[in-house]
Amino acid sequence: MKNFAVIALALLAFTSCQKQTKIGFVDNGVIINKYEEKLDLEKEFQKKEDAFRKKFDSIDASFQTEVQDFQNNAGKMSQNSAQKKYQELGQKKQMQDQRKQMEAQNFRESFQAELDSIIQKVRNYEKAYGERHGYSFVLGTTDATSSVLYGDEQYDLTQTILDSLNAAYKTN
Repeated sequence: MKNFAVIALALLAFTSCQKQTKIGFVDNGVIINKYEEKLDLEKEFQKKEDAFRKKFDSIDASFQTEVQDFQNNAGKMSQNSAQKKYQELGQKKQMQDQRKQMEAQNFRESFQAELDSIIQKVRNYEKAYGERHGYSFVLGTTDATSSVLYGDEQYDLTQTILDSLNAAYKTN
């Protein structure tokens, strides 16, 4: 009986000395979509996209004017001259379309690179937050990948981290 009491006391002392596991979770979709730096990035790129569209709308309008002029004057031209001009216009249109596609692709790649940088920044922040606040685990979830199927709201760090991230962004 004495041994049982000593073992029970030792077991109690051992378990009370163990570090308690602290777990939290975040909805990364909510954080990314409401993070002010990402929202500012979207606004910036929306302005750039609008300028991009205006530029190419102007180029397209100028080309359409050139085509209209050609069509109006084609009857006055020799067949050889008209055919040559028609080929020139076709090549010009093809080059404009290629340029537009290339610039659009560069635009998308630039936006994606900056977005990826923000996503990595958020991940690093979440990790640092977990370490600073003594979490053993901070789990992440999104609508696309639901690794947290259920979590008690008291362990949901989403709004806390979002508020902290936005506050840090405002001070920079």
